[in-house]
Amino acid sequence: MTQTHRNDVRPEARFARNGFANLRGDLLSDPFGYRPLPPLQAGWVARWEKRLPGGLGRYVRWLPHGAVLAAAVLFFLVCTTMTVKFGGSGALFDLVFTVLMSVSMAMVLSRPVGAYWMSLFAVVLSLPAGLYSFTEPRTEIAMAGHLFVMVFVVLRTRPRLAAEMWLVTVVVSTLLAQLTGGVMTALPSIATFAAVALVTAAAVRAWRQERQHVVETETVTARERSRRTLLEERNTIARELHDVLAHHMSVIAIQAEAAPYRVAEPPPELATSFATIRENAVAALTELRRILGVVRAEDPDAYADDAPQAPQPTLADLDALYESVRSAGLEIESVVTGAVVPLSQGVELSAYRIVQEALSNALRHSPGAPARVELSYVLGGLGVRVVNGAPQQRPTDPGGAARPAAPQAGGGHGLLGMRERVQVLGGEMTAAGTPEGGFEVAVFLPAATTAPAEAGGSARPAAGGGAGEEAA
Repeated sequence: MTQTHRNDVRPEARFARNGFANLRGDLLSDPFGYRPLPPLQAGWVARWEKRLPGGLGRYVRWLPHGAVLAAAVLFFLVCTTMTVKFGGSGALFDLVFTVLMSVSMAMVLSRPVGAYWMSLFAVVLSLPAGLYSFTEPRTEIAMAGHLFVMVFVVLRTRPRLAAEMWLVTVVVSTLLAQLTGGVMTALPSIATFAAVALVTAAAVRAWRQERQHVVETETVTARERSRRTLLEERNTIARELHDVLAHHMSVIAIQAEAAPYRVAEPPPELATSFATIRENAVAALTELRRILGVVRAEDPDAYADDAPQAPQPTLADLDALYESVRSAGLEIESVVTGAVVPLSQGVELSAYRIVQEALSNALRHSPGAPARVELSYVLGGLGVRVVNGAPQQRPTDPGGAARPAAPQAGGGHGLLGMRERVQVLGGEMTAAGTPEGGFEVAVFLPAATTAPAEAGGSARPAAGGGAGEEAA
């Protein structure tokens, strides 16, 4: 047992054992299993589908299937003409051989391994006893058809089948030659030519597999990148909403605590109710902070430069944003239409972030092009429209507007971040190019107006002034 174990671990024995296992799995395990060739999916196929008239474009995807079937039919016609002698004693035998070889060529589309075995059987039939000289027309045609089948089997399956099929074919041919006493003058040259063709097919198949693997990897990477970007944007929105909600809950807790002291000798039930309100508000604040900690970004210092103690921006802070963007070289025209009314802090914050991200994209992708920001206060919500022109190089501003600008602090992740903010508020958004070569982002945010603050006067006005006011 020790000697057997030592022989098993030798590299030669292990290589032979693995090779036989692969050959058995590739050629003998379910050889006639159904493995249909799928239609083409390449990009150029879609272009041809649109160019061909009369609905012919939908057949472009089936070009490989049509080519293989046409080759099988052509082979049947040529083989019938050259080998089948109707009326002779061997006509039935020649016809069976022709049908087997033609069917094996067509079977490559659905059962590639079974097609190889059928083709090899047809080759064996083409080598009668005593005539193994590779000079008969039937033998030459059989070898040509068998090589066609092997090449397409390699292209359809895996590269290592090239070596396995070549080895089996050479071994079977050599054994037949030894058993029948035939000569093998042409076998070495045919085997060499077949090896070159199969190695080429294996290289093409390996390249296609590697290319497909790269495409799949890139697709998965892009999907994961998009998912991560979406999660980061949601984390940012969660933090901002936490600031907005925390402010309101803090006001509720303070007012509930101070309310009993504004009434002389308040009833015990009223004091208990205000105490309960305050406890619920404090509990809600605690739970809000806990949830924020769960969805916080992985990097705890991601917002270190964003002045975390500062209040979240609103539409009243757009003027400062415009000045910052103008200093980077972008010309901005601001237009506000409709009666300016105070909106909820969540809506104003989202509108501010959308304008900020749109202007940041304009700086990055359309340097030197002017931008226009429109805020429309309409019944039931707020309309935001940001349009920038086509990118251009301005000689009067060397190196300024033409170079890409860094994104503004607190910005999101492009159109994906904008759409996420709009979906949170139940709004609508469109983003598309303009006929002039620029880009337009249009957003509608449904919102209800809020009452002015009791202490300190009215709410802050929206950026850009009153209705119809324009700022260059």
